[in-house]
Amino acid sequence: MITSGGLHWYAVQTHPRAEIKAATHLSRQGFENYLPRYLKRRRHARRTENVIAPLFPRCVFVAIDVGVQRWRAIQSTIGVCRMVCSGEYPAAVSASVVDGLKSREDERGFVKLERRPRFAPGDKVRVLEGVFSACLGLFESTTDRERVVILLDLLGRKVRVVLDSELVSTA
Repeated sequence: MITSGGLHWYAVQTHPRAEIKAATHLSRQGFENYLPRYLKRRRHARRTENVIAPLFPRCVFVAIDVGVQRWRAIQSTIGVCRMVCSGEYPAAVSASVVDGLKSREDERGFVKLERRPRFAPGDKVRVLEGVFSACLGLFESTTDRERVVILLDLLGRKVRVVLDSELVSTA
């Protein structure tokens, strides 16, 4: 049996693409919840746009006191698939995880992700689309606008080309 130990964070698995619906219905039932979201770059039909996406697809965090609150009601909430449990009781998520995510949010409430370089200088890369598609080159550097500088061997010369980082992959 679980005794009252105060509020703790727990993970709730949602139905596919139902994170917002689940969070809304959990709030209506009086459960404090947290859905970490970020701005995802989506490329479609030669256009790129930023769309709001959940940081952890099919997951919402809920703060409950399992000894006091009726936590089993979460299992039948609209949009919720199941509560992540260890045995017959919910498995707690460390508060530092949720606090860490909240501390990385910007003023609009989106989690800011670190942009790490995908390539090291000198790595062989391949251009995926565009005029230089299927060309091989060497990665040189990254610009400040999520673009990469590569060196292509064209007509016997090394030519510096700046491309969108999503158009380049490892060779």
